[in-house]
Amino acid sequence: MKSYLCHKTAASFELDGRLDKSPWTEAAWTDDFVDIQGDVQPKPRFRTRAKMMWNDECLFIGAELEEPHIWANETEHDSVIFHDNDFEVFIDPSGSNQPYAEFEMNARNTTWDLLLLKAYRDGGPAVNGWDIKGLRTAVHLDGTLNDPTDTDRGWSVEIAMPWHALGEIAGRKSPPGEGDQWRINFSRVEWHTNIVEGKYVKVPGKPEDNWVWSPQGAIDMHRPYMWGYMQFTEAPFGQGAVRPLDGLAERTALMEISEAQRRYRQQTGHWAPTLKDLGVYPTGASLYVTPTLFEAIVGNYHIDSSSRIWKS
Repeated sequence: MKSYLCHKTAASFELDGRLDKSPWTEAAWTDDFVDIQGDVQPKPRFRTRAKMMWNDECLFIGAELEEPHIWANETEHDSVIFHDNDFEVFIDPSGSNQPYAEFEMNARNTTWDLLLLKAYRDGGPAVNGWDIKGLRTAVHLDGTLNDPTDTDRGWSVEIAMPWHALGEIAGRKSPPGEGDQWRINFSRVEWHTNIVEGKYVKVPGKPEDNWVWSPQGAIDMHRPYMWGYMQFTEAPFGQGAVRPLDGLAERTALMEISEAQRRYRQQTGHWAPTLKDLGVYPTGASLYVTPTLFEAIVGNYHIDSSSRIWKS
């Protein structure tokens, strides 16, 4: 699980998609993105990395995407942006696995924002009509768009997400305070293309690549418990340290129980009545089951059959 110390900035700046200006130059880069499944897959063909910072109004996200052929077709807001090469952000402020925000953008600066009440695998619908009110974005192209006759270097993005919009799903103080931790992850979708009659055309039958900051262990971004986290600080850039995710041991044990229950129900059609039936024995865990629901407890953390985690 990746972590990032997200510093507060007092600087004001215009969004133009460039990250070679202050205060971005003071913020640290994330590790380079890896395949969504982790080290079991080859290293991505092109480099991707991101930065974060915040002020009293917004969470700022910047990303740099190496790309020898910049192309994008989608032009309508809330269209399915991952049909193009794209950059994606996933945020779960409460760390409860639900609800969470998804945001995507392409090299045309076309955006898609949506709200997941819970993950698809838990039966959650996507609320496509939800908008990040006050969202600002910008793209800088180090090359040319939709021109196969040259070789590009890449594109970079800036995103400003207002706290008043994120506060709708946070379930906690927003903007955050010193030391607060929010779950977050980033994804890049990259298609294989050929040049046909002067246009970029996806290779038939070739699936897209999915490159991420914190690997998911599966081709599925909708597993919030696998995301990384950012820790907010007002310390100067370059100072401070990230502590382990709050409740990490308890959360890990609860997800072990939840995943075992998921497998058990797929095999039998019902929830396992005991931990012994599941074959998992986290220290101090308790399990309570009805014909349709379950709740597990480890320490003062809980999880239910929809994968929602909370602290009592």
